[in-house]
Amino acid sequence: MGCDGGTIPRRDELVKTKQKPEQKDKDSELIFQWRCCALTQEPLQSPIVMCGLGKLYNKVSLIEALLNKSSMPVEISHIKNLKDIKELNLTPNPSYKEEEVKEKSSTIGPSPFICPVIGLEMTGKFRFVSIWSCGCVFSERALKQIDIKICHKCQQPFEPDDVVILNGNEEDLVVMKERLAKRQAQQKKKKEKKVKTEPEDVPGPSTSSSTSVKNEKDKKSGPKLDKTAPNMSLNLKKRPGKLQESTVDTKKMKSDYSVAKDPQASDVYKSLFTSHKSEKEQNRAHWVTYNPFYN
Repeated sequence: MGCDGGTIPRRDELVKTKQKPEQKDKDSELIFQWRCCALTQEPLQSPIVMCGLGKLYNKVSLIEALLNKSSMPVEISHIKNLKDIKELNLTPNPSYKEEEVKEKSSTIGPSPFICPVIGLEMTGKFRFVSIWSCGCVFSERALKQIDIKICHKCQQPFEPDDVVILNGNEEDLVVMKERLAKRQAQQKKKKEKKVKTEPEDVPGPSTSSSTSVKNEKDKKSGPKLDKTAPNMSLNLKKRPGKLQESTVDTKKMKSDYSVAKDPQASDVYKSLFTSHKSEKEQNRAHWVTYNPFYN
């Protein structure tokens, strides 16, 4: 039955104590946050992007997830399109060697990226931030020490709401959500302003219908006269060997009009008609059939 033969039981054998919760390995947690994609847990490869909450992703894997929306996890539900992510402008570490890191995969080791201002390695031991407007990354210590509203790397201005803390704690996530909501509200205002400034396109009749309507109006009204054209009733300039056009208006012409009595008609023009004196006084037969001189 036990406890015979002079054996002395220990306390842990007789009393069941409550097990302590497992503690996370800090080194492995930092390696996962700063060296792996938050979506696929694969090693980070350029181009590297971040979301509005400061999580790091591989751009290729994130685009594939956006195309296949059915497989998107709930953790990245705030990412709806490429406008919700920003590509990072990272500064490479000159002392980083990938072969040495693979041999010591269990430890943090040197980081492939550093702060361009102070030179701190982006291993997770130091807090790093990024500017949403330009995507440049540097340490939070550099941002506090050099208190200016211009990016240290690209010299572009930014606002405090554009600062995104990379892989922040729970308190930082609350602040990042508020800043994300402000940026989204500003984008909506800009879109509304663009819509107001753009002229509204009024749907007009098609070209085919408008041309058909014009043709019908032209048929009803008849051919249009060119107002700039010279009046046909005006006298032509006198030229040798050519006839001069009479200026008699056809609308005012009367039934008793005679070319022989027209003072503006030339003598050569009058000689063409039978009313001329030369035609009346001739003895030979006229060439017009309706006035023959038969004997």
